[in-house]
Amino acid sequence: MQSPCEAGSDAAPQSVPETKGTFCPQARRRYVLIAAILASALGFIDGSVVSIALPAIRADLGASLVDAQWISNAYALTLSALILVGGAAGDRFGMRRAFVAGIGFFIATSLLCAFAPNAPFLIGVRALQGVGAALMVPGSLAIIAKAYPKAERGRAIGIWAAASALTTALGPVIGGVVLSAFDDSVWRAIFAVNLPLGGLAIFLLLAKVPDDTPTDKRKLDIGGAALATIALGSLAYGLTSGAGGVGPVAFIVVGLVVLAIFLWWEAKTDAPMMKLSLFSIAAFSGANAATFCLYFALSGILFFLPMLLIAGWGVSEAQTGFIFLPLSAAIALLSGFVGRLADRIGPRLPIAGGSLVVALAFAGLALLVGSGVRQFWTGVFPLMVLMALGMALVVSPLSSAVMTAVEDDDTGAASGINNAVSRIAGLVAVAMLGVVVAGRYAAVVGDMSGVPGFGEPGNLAADTEALRIAASDAAFAAIAWVTAALSLAAALIAWMTTPGIGSEVPAADAREAEI
Repeated sequence: MQSPCEAGSDAAPQSVPETKGTFCPQARRRYVLIAAILASALGFIDGSVVSIALPAIRADLGASLVDAQWISNAYALTLSALILVGGAAGDRFGMRRAFVAGIGFFIATSLLCAFAPNAPFLIGVRALQGVGAALMVPGSLAIIAKAYPKAERGRAIGIWAAASALTTALGPVIGGVVLSAFDDSVWRAIFAVNLPLGGLAIFLLLAKVPDDTPTDKRKLDIGGAALATIALGSLAYGLTSGAGGVGPVAFIVVGLVVLAIFLWWEAKTDAPMMKLSLFSIAAFSGANAATFCLYFALSGILFFLPMLLIAGWGVSEAQTGFIFLPLSAAIALLSGFVGRLADRIGPRLPIAGGSLVVALAFAGLALLVGSGVRQFWTGVFPLMVLMALGMALVVSPLSSAVMTAVEDDDTGAASGINNAVSRIAGLVAVAMLGVVVAGRYAAVVGDMSGVPGFGEPGNLAADTEALRIAASDAAFAAIAWVTAALSLAAALIAWMTTPGIGSEVPAADAREAEI
């Protein structure tokens, strides 16, 4: 078999010797790192900036709250369902080829998003964008691991994680400033900017990086991916549509049935995308249950809070962007210390304690908003800082708990499952909490007509406007209480299932950059 550098590609020079332990020679590894950072920026910024842009998107396209949920969830659906297959595609077809394909498809569909004429079109292309992300997101870290030898890999991943944290932190702030400075149609630039960033990443990969040889000839679990997409899509549609009526219930039932078929398929197929036997390990199941509860809560708050602030309270997009800053900053600054702490005392206390801090922060949001106190810098922002500190205590130890719960040969599968669980949690949160928001909002508004829905600004008479804002506060407070309860549940699950003092836990990895 030819070595990767000998086989090469049409775009990359052929006369470079292979470096032992990696497909990429030393002089070209920096291009891999730059391309991975650029691709990570595309994926990480997309989710947070789109949340801030949703009020502008709704105003420009006339989108409803359900439309807004699906603008987020269409992307999350295909990414959640396909990310495990996307990660395996790099091994099956070659890491560089799969990574380039993912970036190319992502930026092509991003351009379609930028030119969307209406909400249904945007929802459809957001689903396609998630397909590209399913190849791109796992590929960014995997190609670094394959391009760098073990002796240099930790430093490269550290640079990637730090740069990813920086872009994740600054992206929403910069996006918020841009949204505040121009009219509602500027949201299209958020998607269009993916073209130069992604284009540069593709150029570096094709022109500067040699091709690599596929390492795994197993077939991809396309059947499992299709079943997962149908199951998650049906469940999300049924939950988004509301709890009442035959239609939503039917979709939920179909989703549960297809989910059962998916589990049967994964147990029987030769190359499953999800290794179900890992869930027989109590510590692994507990860590993933805590992950689901915590990321459900986090995703719900980060989706609905920007709409409350911008459309309900009249806070500018520039200010609203700062709610994402503490999370990225705290994780970047504290994850190393917390990882070393977990090495000494085990992951149980940091995960349970951090989850409890998050629960207190969300309960504080519920009390603040529910009492009608509409203060951003002295109210909402400090509570988001508290939440960020709690998450910084959780992220690295939670990753360690997942990895150490399984045998060394299963760490890749375990990490992929945990990543997918966190994304599925976000998908379900946006769908399910939308029902809570809509129901509580309608209960406060009552029979009064002419009041816009949650997250829709209105030019209303003073008494009607006061009712709209009060209903928005009540609706958000309701979901904040739900998320506080789930964060508390995560703390209890972690305390009961996670190893404590004396457990052997490896140093924290770069999982924090995937938030």
